Amino acid sequence: MRLKLPLATLAFALGFGLAQAAPLDKTECIAPAKPGGGFDLTCKLAQAGLLEGKFIDTPMRVAYMPGGIGAVAYNAIVAQRPAEDNTIVAFSGGSLLNLAQGKFGRYNENEVRWLAGVGTDYGAIMVAENSPLKSLKDLAEAIRQDPRKVVFGAGGTVGSQDWMKAALTAKAAGLDPKAMRFVAFEGGGEGLTALQGGHIQVLSGDASEAEEHIKAGAKIRVIAVLSDQRLEGGLADVPTAKEQGMDIQWPIIRGFYMGPKVSDADFKVWVDTFDKMMATPEFAKLRAERSLYPFSKTGAELDAYVKKQVEAYRKIAAEVGLKVAK
Repeated sequence: MRLKLPLATLAFALGFGLAQAAPLDKTECIAPAKPGGGFDLTCKLAQAGLLEGKFIDTPMRVAYMPGGIGAVAYNAIVAQRPAEDNTIVAFSGGSLLNLAQGKFGRYNENEVRWLAGVGTDYGAIMVAENSPLKSLKDLAEAIRQDPRKVVFGAGGTVGSQDWMKAALTAKAAGLDPKAMRFVAFEGGGEGLTALQGGHIQVLSGDASEAEEHIKAGAKIRVIAVLSDQRLEGGLADVPTAKEQGMDIQWPIIRGFYMGPKVSDADFKVWVDTFDKMMATPEFAKLRAERSLYPFSKTGAELDAYVKKQVEAYRKIAAEVGLKVAK
């Protein structure tokens, strides 16, 4: 009589064993855009931090999935790849704003497992170096005198993050965002050129981006940062909007989420790994090299933060006349 054993039992009996791949084996980070942007930067920050900290043995693969400013990747992970325990997806504050406006289709912020927030940037309000506008008070006065002469610009269309920063600033200065003169550019570089050329008077963007442009010789001045307190580094002397009487804050967090069906055990492995990695001075250095400011939240803490932010974005979007998701 021949003894028939299941393959796994036979392998074990022969002393081999069939080990299941661990969540930190053959890791992949999905950047929901083309190479070179903020999502790419976010994935490569995790790639460098995990490898240099020896949390993974081989470099994390970065895959690009552009479409809908994050919508294609979000839908793919939820509907097609929900249980991949070695895959993380980059997100930003812009992703949360899009969720608040229903731009990710039928899926909302409750569909994924929010893994880690690893850094943040903040909004910034810029003018040309030779502009008579030296503060938000000057901007508000210029708007009161003649709003038609104050043209805002941003690297994004109506409803985007940069448009929201401009709209909130205009609103705080007493101007209905619907009446705001606004020019949308393909990116921050085009807006910067227009600002220096006098084609627009105010540009809304990111603090780190503004700092890098100033270092490179751009003839611009930052008149406000949209953070809860003053920033470190080259913009340390720039007052917050709140200091100037306009309670506007716009953090731009960067982080990762995972599929909704990743097991609790595997998710915990990732959470614990990011907690350890972000506590090291080596990671702080990597984050600073990418012009990001400290922000470290994982697991349940990040989940609560994300849900709160999306709800806040829904209210803000409604206040400036945009459509919001229920």
